Amino acid sequence: RKFNSETKCTPCDWVSPRLSCSASNMSEIGEIDEGLYSRQLYVVGHEAMRRMGAASVLIAGLRGLGVEIAKNVILCGVKSVTVQDEGQTVWADLSSQFFLKEQNLGQNRATCSLQQLSALNPHVLVSAHTGPLSEDLLLQFQVVVLTDSSLDDQKRFGEFCHSHGIKFIVADTKGLCGQLFCDFGEEFTVLDRDGEMPMSAMIQSITKENPGVVFCVDEQKHGFSDGTKVVFSEVQGMTELNSVGPVEIKAHGPYSFSIGDTSAFSEYERGGVVTEVKQPFVVKFKPLSDALLDLELLKMNDYGKVSRHHTLHLAFQALHNFVKKEQRLPHADALLDTVRELNAVAQLEQLDEAAVRNLSYTAQGDLAPMNAVIGGFAAHEIVKACSGKFTPLQQWLYFDALECLPEEEHQLTDGLFSAVCLVRGTRYDGQIAVFGSAFQEKLERQKYFLVGAGAIGCELLKNFALIGLGAGEEGQITVTDMDFIERSNLNRQFLFRSQDIGKPKSEIAAKAAREMNPQMQITAHQNRLDPDSEGVYDYNFFMGLDGAAAALDNVEARVYLDGLCVKHQKALLEGGTLGSKGHTLVVVPHLTESYGQDKSSSKNAFPLCTLKNFPHRIEHTLQWARDQFEGLFKQTPENVNLFLSDAGFVERTLAHGDAEALEVLGGVWSSLTDLNGGGQRPTSWEDCVSWARCKWETLYNNDICQLLHCFPPDQVTSTGLPFWSGSKRCPHPLTFDPNNVSSVCMWWQQLLCMVKSTGSRGKRDSTREILKNIRVPSFTPKSSVKIHLTDKEMQEDKEKQSGDAAKLEELKAKLASPSLKVSAKQMYPIDFEKDDDTNFHMDYVVAASNLRAENYDIPAADRHQSKGIAGRIIPAIATTTAAVAGLMCLELYKLVQGHKKISSYRTAYVNLAVQYFVMSQPSRPLQFKVSYGSAAVLQPFLLTVSYCVGFRDRIYEAVSHLPNLNKALLTA
Repeated sequence: RKFNSETKCTPCDWVSPRLSCSASNMSEIGEIDEGLYSRQLYVVGHEAMRRMGAASVLIAGLRGLGVEIAKNVILCGVKSVTVQDEGQTVWADLSSQFFLKEQNLGQNRATCSLQQLSALNPHVLVSAHTGPLSEDLLLQFQVVVLTDSSLDDQKRFGEFCHSHGIKFIVADTKGLCGQLFCDFGEEFTVLDRDGEMPMSAMIQSITKENPGVVFCVDEQKHGFSDGTKVVFSEVQGMTELNSVGPVEIKAHGPYSFSIGDTSAFSEYERGGVVTEVKQPFVVKFKPLSDALLDLELLKMNDYGKVSRHHTLHLAFQALHNFVKKEQRLPHADALLDTVRELNAVAQLEQLDEAAVRNLSYTAQGDLAPMNAVIGGFAAHEIVKACSGKFTPLQQWLYFDALECLPEEEHQLTDGLFSAVCLVRGTRYDGQIAVFGSAFQEKLERQKYFLVGAGAIGCELLKNFALIGLGAGEEGQITVTDMDFIERSNLNRQFLFRSQDIGKPKSEIAAKAAREMNPQMQITAHQNRLDPDSEGVYDYNFFMGLDGAAAALDNVEARVYLDGLCVKHQKALLEGGTLGSKGHTLVVVPHLTESYGQDKSSSKNAFPLCTLKNFPHRIEHTLQWARDQFEGLFKQTPENVNLFLSDAGFVERTLAHGDAEALEVLGGVWSSLTDLNGGGQRPTSWEDCVSWARCKWETLYNNDICQLLHCFPPDQVTSTGLPFWSGSKRCPHPLTFDPNNVSSVCMWWQQLLCMVKSTGSRGKRDSTREILKNIRVPSFTPKSSVKIHLTDKEMQEDKEKQSGDAAKLEELKAKLASPSLKVSAKQMYPIDFEKDDDTNFHMDYVVAASNLRAENYDIPAADRHQSKGIAGRIIPAIATTTAAVAGLMCLELYKLVQGHKKISSYRTAYVNLAVQYFVMSQPSRPLQFKVSYGSAAVLQPFLLTVSYCVGFRDRIYEAVSHLPNLNKALLTA
């Protein structure tokens, strides 16, 4: 049954199917729609979400940039958003305003967009204001954002907001240049600098001196820096530290740091955890009029463009001044003269005059990718203003992508732009004003392959539709995604609505793109990109493409697509996000480095011995719980069904080695034999109740007793040090208590999952009596049991396989019994699904993990935290996604332009939480030296042979243009 916020988890009603260990947590956070905001909650947290849910935001100006900001903020979940715009829709708006259509021409932009903005998030009240801005209007909001505004309005309303405690943001784009300004008042408190989880480390030893030095176990670096404040817990011996408030540290290295005077404390004995305590801090802002004069407030984002950032600060002011005076945009020389006048006061050492000219050439343009970038940045600043989370921008940011213009400088003149960039009364007017009509036609002829229609995929398709990629008769966009829409997708995959849940992502995304631009030539597939789909995405398919874009959520798929693009010499756009962090990469054949092989390694996985016997972090207990679920309710039932249906299953299993065969086949026999026959297969509700109770005893009592028998609490190592120290926590067994919520929750979830996996039936009314009458077998630890300390030791014992042969023969004989298969019944494997709150899967994992944590005195984790770790959820927020997609499409402009200089391209690393931007030149591909005589023939041959093997004529044709063709070498 589906839980609601009224559900309680109390000992008196533990026999009810409604029971869930997450119920109390759900009641506490009932006002937050976790199903919708699940991925965003791992970025901002519950407290920040509550503060956002109380904030009202005004966004003035609803052209492309305004609607981009509004879309992101509404998806993020503030209380209300009001969009203000007095203007009427014109053709140029359709270049970037994705909620306007041709039939809206001449109508108010705000009212035309209201319905679609409202549909983005049912929890946000969206309204439109079509009158002018006024001070009375501004007083109704906590955050005010100006887009497409005059400098006079920015100064006037900025001063008003500053004096009345209203957070004030200015965002603007002019062609390929963008501007962002923030003023959060005289004093703005930042509650969490970066949004990262507080760091913690386990203690190896602490010196008794002034200052005391703390040494951490060398399993991982502590990660602390000078000035970090920490608290101590679970320290034995020097217990005074456990009651000391936050202590400021001085880092000595990756595994040690010093604290205050510990010379008067007791001697340190063992154990202890040190944990970072995040400290709030206050940020001061200047009003816009004052900040205009302070170049120290400019945030750099591309250190190869320092002078350009400074110059653009003056150029935007000059642009405003000229338009105010002349009521039109300036020519290059006029704008440059105005910038020079401003620089007489600013005294910049170097003016980037080329940037000023290019700004004048492109200022009339309105580009969707630029609006996506600045709109993502601005919306994230709104999140900060509403929540107090993350470090805000102080205070100016200028971003440009002027490298998108033609590389030949002689093409950039006033005459050229007046001739080829004239508006034509088309939906692409805002883009033609920057690049010209010939480039627009080239965009429409492009054939691109988009892999993934999730968060980044939706944003890319929006941009593709707006810029007209593949929208001509010769163009084509192919998008593939094998997933279906879930409710948790709606928070950031903005092309989907609640009525689309359960439908294929690729089909709905393609349909939404066509609605934005009816000229789109787009085909939707539901294929996974892997070797099984090579028949679809073959040589002919790739050779018909101009490039590909990756919108994927895992490294393996990225590596595979990258390999296909390298093989077929096709450009690749790659981007990814992790919460507030984002990365983009462009792969240009023969010019830039490719994505490359998967550099991840199993070394990052938890050691099996740690999970089985020596956990010391909640991540360990959660992985253990997840493994328990998979083993009991998925892998074993699958093995049982294979045994029943496949005659060769036993022989194949034996080929894996005696140790693994004994474990797998033993599980099969146990799951086919009922409790009376010595197995574990329940045949009734009563059997399931008994099985779950005995399993609980094994996991949380017997196994721990056996471990302590092998390694008693006072055990010492060969060097005389305590065995249970450092990263080894000494456990203690638990006792099942029918009045303890945690104990009962775990037993109940086990029971329900076993009922489902075995298909058991029976009356549930007598559950309490059945449990009361169960006789749990007594347990005596065995001295013959060996517990491994390392994975290497475990593997070595497996390879010896001593003593397993006789057991295996006995087991084979049992499984070969004809009567076993006659009476056996198939099982029902359960696939772990983290997002369905009605299936008890996460309840099982949370309860199992927290009981295991109680065994080892590890602090428990709530359901939200546990779900993120055990469900391997990737944190995500709409703001970062929009910005990353915009950055990818700016690189797309360069690819379509055919840029040949590596300096024209950019690899981007951003962290919007802390205003970290690194835009850098991509790396070059690896170079190899070979002799010319062989290389001249073999290079094109090797590029062709992988898909032409056996077709000698085609190979000859591919290399026929080479002089002195060595056919003998080629044939050989």
